[in-house]
Amino acid sequence: MGQEAGAVTITEVAYRPALSAPIGMDVVDFAELRARGRRRGIDLSAPQRPAFHHLIHVHPGSAPLEHTVDFTRHVVPPGGWLWVRPGQVHQYAAGPEGPWEVADGVIVIWRPGFVPDDPPEVTVPVRPAGPRARLVDLAREHLVAEYADMGAMPLEAHNKALRALLSVLLLRLAHAAPGGAAAAPGRDGPFERFRAAVERDFTRTRRVADYAAGLGYSTRTLTRATLAATGTTAKAYLDARIVLEAKRLLVHTDLGAADVARHLGFTDPADFGTFFRRHDGRTPLRFRAEARGTAP
Repeated sequence: MGQEAGAVTITEVAYRPALSAPIGMDVVDFAELRARGRRRGIDLSAPQRPAFHHLIHVHPGSAPLEHTVDFTRHVVPPGGWLWVRPGQVHQYAAGPEGPWEVADGVIVIWRPGFVPDDPPEVTVPVRPAGPRARLVDLAREHLVAEYADMGAMPLEAHNKALRALLSVLLLRLAHAAPGGAAAAPGRDGPFERFRAAVERDFTRTRRVADYAAGLGYSTRTLTRATLAATGTTAKAYLDARIVLEAKRLLVHTDLGAADVARHLGFTDPADFGTFFRRHDGRTPLRFRAEARGTAP
């Protein structure tokens, strides 16, 4: 995202694995990731929007890791896990002696589609306990060992094994979350198709009827499917996605409110201001000032 010199920006991070990594997946420890960031000139404490998954694990005995994902600050405890998905804006805690510099752990990164079926989503740090903790550790150990053993099998077989082992780890984590995890919606079901269409087109239309027509569903079907998957209506889900992107741009870039409005498909900045106030209770610029800590 191009900006004037000195402007606040969101760093778009493409998938660039180590040369020895299998196609589509990489395992890297915190120290190596810090070194990669320095080599590639990426400030890991600055806002980033990666195009790939991060599964962050803090080793037992490490210091906790502070991590912010889309304006929510998380503290990943020793032995804990946090899953950050493609497109989310996240950043590590800053400071030369800050949590990111002293924490110890490992991160599994992979391209969308590497795992055939995404398991139920887990949006908060998970620290498995009891028998589940041992099973999660076994899944992690098996995945890391297979990753390190590239060359023992043909690459295609190696990748198949990694996909299967990563799927097991993700499922174990999903069901180690408090209360377990609800079943994931069908990959080709109405909600999954609606969600994909929203990600593609939310800057072009804010009408659920347009998505329904494009997908071949009724608005009632999309609303029922979205309610079942998220607990909110299709319109509320769509509006929340637009508000989230507005907040990302307002906080992490220096675009003016009118420019943000145009980026999100509003022809009249006043309409954007009304829309944002209805959902957040503040004007866009007031939200920016408070989020950045510059409000009087």
